[in-house]
Amino acid sequence: MNKIDARSKTIRELLEKTKYSIDFYQREFKWKKEHVTALFDDLEAKFRSEYEEGHDPRKVQEYPHYFLGPIIISRKNNTNSIVDGQQRLTTLTLLLIYLNNLQAELQKSDPTLRQVEIKSLIFSEKFGAKSFNIDVDERASCMEALFINSQFDPEGITESVHNILDRFNDIVQLFPEPLKNHTLPFFIDWLIECVDLVEIVAYSDDDAYAIFETMNDRGLRLSSAEMLKGYLLANVEDDSQKQKANDLWRRRSFEFLQLADGDEKEAEEFFKTWLRSQYADSIRERKKDAKNEDWESLGTRYHKWVRDEHKKLKLVNPKDFSEFILRDFDYYSNIYMKIWKSALDITPGLEYIYYNSENNFTLQDVLIFASISPDDDTATVDKKIRLVAGYIDIFIARRIVNFRTLSYSSIVYTMFNLMKEIRHKPVKELAQLLKTKVANMEESFAGVKDFYVHQQNRGYVHILLARITHHIAQKCGIDSNILIYLDRTVKHPFQVEHIWANDYEQHKSEFRNEYEFSEFRNRFGGLILLPDDFNKSYGKKKYIEKLDAYLGQNVLAKTLHPEWYKNNPSFLQYKTQSSLPFKAYPTEFTKASLNERQELYRLICEEIWSPSRFDLEIQ
Repeated sequence: MNKIDARSKTIRELLEKTKYSIDFYQREFKWKKEHVTALFDDLEAKFRSEYEEGHDPRKVQEYPHYFLGPIIISRKNNTNSIVDGQQRLTTLTLLLIYLNNLQAELQKSDPTLRQVEIKSLIFSEKFGAKSFNIDVDERASCMEALFINSQFDPEGITESVHNILDRFNDIVQLFPEPLKNHTLPFFIDWLIECVDLVEIVAYSDDDAYAIFETMNDRGLRLSSAEMLKGYLLANVEDDSQKQKANDLWRRRSFEFLQLADGDEKEAEEFFKTWLRSQYADSIRERKKDAKNEDWESLGTRYHKWVRDEHKKLKLVNPKDFSEFILRDFDYYSNIYMKIWKSALDITPGLEYIYYNSENNFTLQDVLIFASISPDDDTATVDKKIRLVAGYIDIFIARRIVNFRTLSYSSIVYTMFNLMKEIRHKPVKELAQLLKTKVANMEESFAGVKDFYVHQQNRGYVHILLARITHHIAQKCGIDSNILIYLDRTVKHPFQVEHIWANDYEQHKSEFRNEYEFSEFRNRFGGLILLPDDFNKSYGKKKYIEKLDAYLGQNVLAKTLHPEWYKNNPSFLQYKTQSSLPFKAYPTEFTKASLNERQELYRLICEEIWSPSRFDLEIQ
């Protein structure tokens, strides 16, 4: 093996005006939402442990550094090829793009906000041509669209580009809300100057891959799940019980791997979810030098927490340890897989789980688990799942239409306290408690009155419109599969589309200027879901020129056309029974029309996300 260089580098040192390539035979970019969530949890917690309100920006250079792991580079012919670490470097680049855009957005409302120059960590220019520092041809147009905040046509994209789009949306939705203010430049300074990776550089592909194989094949550290298993089994004295427990653990671990497409981290997520939901009673305060409590310890080194707190878990004699695996582990892991499968694909009766997962609500599992007792039968478990997931569904929808964030850091304390409140509650008590929680929510669907789409909430708006469209179809007795509206991998996926073309001249009589028109055009009532090829053909046309085409689209689009109000008894019956103000617009769609449509959408939201859903589980 030839010369190898290794040294710690900050994110700035790694990315500034430096190009990295990824060989075509490398695996795809595969990070998932949970990886982004874990990264944000770690970064925010480490930053907040040092940050003090109002201190001089230069104090950031005194913060302790945070280690993000190693990367392996093959350097040849003055090029840097990533052998290991593309998942982290790609995600960091997406985060930097988001932070660059966020700075620009915040400065519009606060011109005094200090800006941190980070564009050179994202791309560089030569002879007028821009290229991204993670330089992969197939990703370039997608990265450019994200950088300039424009729409990107997803037709025909690769797996990596698809995942890049999804992870960027996760970053937008999960980025901690408390950092979106005057704290942001401090966080960016810390991120690029105090977060380190160890860059291991080999000067041939053979050497680089030899290092990679050595690091991954030798001396692997046991996972927390494996260490927990070792501790529990060591305290089971009966050999037959120990064998049964070991067989169950191995079988269930294999099932986790199958569901997670080989991702071993999913088993870790199960243990965090299970143990937090049943035993976490404390959470770290959000202040400098605060110490980790149950919630944080169970989210990192849960095997150690179980060993230290075994009496709290009533693990005293060998029988307790045996039952902890053969009864409790078996019971909750089965439920976890049930929830997991329902999050991946719609399960009749458990649809809320899927919707909440689509909205990237990462605390759903732990809340559901908290409500479930080890002796609940299947029917009771299903009722509790529907109750808790149904509450989360309402919580999400109300926050979205009121422009409230769903980022982990903004809601974790609220959800932690709710978790403790609902722990092991009987079905009737759980239903009443959650119904009361909804009644006392600060947010309501009155927020729909001023709701509009923007770049950061487009994914949420898409799901809201899909729910509305699907709901109306169901009420009219029309076959409807909501996945059709949500599937972004098909040739012509549904997209959020404006009823008004982006043409101020068509509407200048109703607006003082183009800016006012543009703002009003984005309002919720002026939006529907349509396949992207429809918009390419009709998007620029006047309303009257595309009205007939709406009649051939989904039911929400159809309700704009007067013909839909003829010879459709099921729809007319629904309209009468619901008293919803459906109305056709046969010749024009004006500012007043859009306001009427906005109110219609508000009332439909009230119907879909009604707290009456809780009563259905206790009848």
